[in-house]
Amino acid sequence: MQVMAKTSKPSKQRKMLFQAPDHIRYKHFAAPLSPELRKSYGTRSLPIRSGDTVRVMRGDHKGFEGKVSSVDRKKYRIYVEGLTREKVDGTTIFIPVHPSKVMITKLNLDDKWRKKILERKKKAAEKVEAETVEKIEKPMEAVEAVEKLAEEKAVAEELPPPTKEEKPKKRKRATKKRAVKEEEEKEPEAETKPRKRKAAEEPKLG
Repeated sequence: MQVMAKTSKPSKQRKMLFQAPDHIRYKHFAAPLSPELRKSYGTRSLPIRSGDTVRVMRGDHKGFEGKVSSVDRKKYRIYVEGLTREKVDGTTIFIPVHPSKVMITKLNLDDKWRKKILERKKKAAEKVEAETVEKIEKPMEAVEAVEKLAEEKAVAEELPPPTKEEKPKKRKRATKKRAVKEEEEKEPEAETKPRKRKAAEEPKLG
């Protein structure tokens, strides 16, 4: 199976679009379903096929509804019955519409494979819905547990905090060096000042 590489260059994106194989072109024809079909089949979109009834949602022909007469996968366009125009020579031709501009209002279920696809999508949607319900219920239980813990904490905060017993301080072992150091700190040595020598007494002149 061919894998489409992701790219951000517009030139490469156009090249991939117009050189895409048929099984990938088929996916590019997906269009949104009407709200009624979305509820009944549990899916948002499906690729358009000839025989489906569609409504134009954008453009000059907005609001027009009709049955798809043909699908052109080469040009990425669909043709709707009744959506035509006259040429200068008087001939009528179909107006091409891009599949992204329409909404499917009625599905053609003549193909048994398409029915199987819809059944599979519906089962998947029901499974996802059941899982979401379980996820919603579990957080509710967790919220109740958190509220209970908060109440217990509030009750505990109202009570006086327990007093911590003071541990007896460890007595430092007396060592000879420590004793000498403590004595030095208590009695700092007096600063020794240099003694002034007495000047020799000069003999008094009589």
